[in-house]
Amino acid sequence: MLIVGNWKAYVESQKKAKTLFATAKKLALTSRVKIALAVPGPYIGLLSSQNRSKVLLAAQDVSVSLGGATTGEITAAVLKDLKVAFVIIGHSERRAMGETNEIVSEKIQQALAHGITPIVCIGESERDIDGTYLAFLRGQLHAIFQTLSQEQRQEIILAYEPIWAIGKNAANALSPTDLTEMILYIRKMLVEYVTEMGAEKSIILYGGSVEPSNASALAKDTGVDGFLLGHASADADIFTALVKALLIPKVASSARLKIRP
Repeated sequence: MLIVGNWKAYVESQKKAKTLFATAKKLALTSRVKIALAVPGPYIGLLSSQNRSKVLLAAQDVSVSLGGATTGEITAAVLKDLKVAFVIIGHSERRAMGETNEIVSEKIQQALAHGITPIVCIGESERDIDGTYLAFLRGQLHAIFQTLSQEQRQEIILAYEPIWAIGKNAANALSPTDLTEMILYIRKMLVEYVTEMGAEKSIILYGGSVEPSNASALAKDTGVDGFLLGHASADADIFTALVKALLIPKVASSARLKIRP
């Protein structure tokens, strides 16, 4: 089980960053889940320099630039130098700011070229009875995989984040039954780009109003390999409770989860 905490811009002090990181380190030592933290850019170096734990570092975004005269951009080469293991690409908040499928594809190429595992977000903004949202997801997946080699396709981690479910309470978000169906559908679509075995081994995370009260139910027997958390990961108490909710053996284990060093 992989838990990726996306701090977004909720953490605005070094003190809080260090406190949350210490919490994650303790959980990583005492639990059977793998933990990665996607921290604001300026804190990556701070935490990387003191990281001697099982906590993996992630970036919240990466530039399409190779470097040079691109003020304000953080390149994949910089992230690699800071020992970043993952980078979130195509998050709904970035797409809302104008990030296109083409830009997402370029960023994936940059990450892969530097040995960083992309966590690529997909998800519909709303659902309809005609199933148009399924075609939307298919289009997002095609944009992700069409330009990649077979080997590269197997390196991608997908994060399914239905935008309509974000920010809701557990009772009104995606149910375990719905999540099971969506994970099966995504794996079925993946067979178009990788082998059937490759689709089964692909890592799929879920994000969308995951709370301590529903985390275990969303993880158990749904086929999901972990979660991409937002605001919950920036609160030490909530994050701790959520991770502990996943510590039953049947939930915490995942045979397909292999993380590159």
